[in-house]
Amino acid sequence: MPNIVCNIVEVCIFSFDNKEPLYLMLRRSKSEKIYPDAWQIVTGSIELGETALHGALRELKEETGYDPQKFWIVPHVNSFYSVKDDTLHHTVIFAAQVSPKTNPVLSEEHYQFGWYPISAAKSMCVWTGQIQALDIVHEFIIGGKSAAKLSEIPL
Repeated sequence: MPNIVCNIVEVCIFSFDNKEPLYLMLRRSKSEKIYPDAWQIVTGSIELGETALHGALRELKEETGYDPQKFWIVPHVNSFYSVKDDTLHHTVIFAAQVSPKTNPVLSEEHYQFGWYPISAAKSMCVWTGQIQALDIVHEFIIGGKSAAKLSEIPL
């Protein structure tokens, strides 16, 4: 029977150019052992004793230098199976709105970034779960549905 763990967080970062939402995509360094050169949203591990929320805020800061203007829990859990260690991973997903017309300060984990409209950002994703997360952020949080108010986390 596979192990089931929840020790990874992901953060969909967006900003606005006028009224158009743009999503930050990061390109993993070519020297990374796992998924080198792949485009992704912020992704990282929760440290021992850390909550998913604090892990997401820490990863956001470490990978981009951003402090969010607003922050939400995304009503979606990304899941994937690793055959290497027979583990089913559940990933908690957050969304962060950051100041417009600012650029991230990348960590060594990434070497390239870009701000993209939803369709372009989704086309760059390798993983279905990240595409679904972007869709949910776009429709429910940016779209202003009830989920946006109910899932916003006061900072």
